[in-house]
Amino acid sequence: MEAKTRLFGDINIDDNKVIHFVNGLVGFPQLRDFALIFDGDNNNGEGVQWLQSMQDGNFAIPVINPLHILEDYNPIVEDELLNPLGEFEPDDMLVLVTITVPEDLTKMTVNLKGPIVINAKNCMACQVVAEDEELQVKFPVYDILQARKEGK
Repeated sequence: MEAKTRLFGDINIDDNKVIHFVNGLVGFPQLRDFALIFDGDNNNGEGVQWLQSMQDGNFAIPVINPLHILEDYNPIVEDELLNPLGEFEPDDMLVLVTITVPEDLTKMTVNLKGPIVINAKNCMACQVVAEDEELQVKFPVYDILQARKEGK
């Protein structure tokens, strides 16, 4: 699958690597097919990655593995919300959270309340709302990311 993107130029993604969101992303139900783009310096998945829409080249959203923010992140999600992803083992599950990057980078946040769950076996995905009351939609992460970058 090919896409002309604003951030990455022309990209070509193997059809079997395209991530299909059953219901689109929250707020963007029309966008269903995405590619996960890794930072060129960080292709081990530990830092910021991008979900690039294959339908709208202007739409890419930064994401990160929440375990790199909170080591004990384990949201409570209704099993029925994950049914559209098909059967999978825990090792097949990739969980990401979206990052909001305002003009003032020190105000950067992640949405811990609305994780993205991907079945890596079949590339089906959905964004769910976690039931945990204590999880924040705008969890500040700048200091955490800086500390990790500096090896603290």
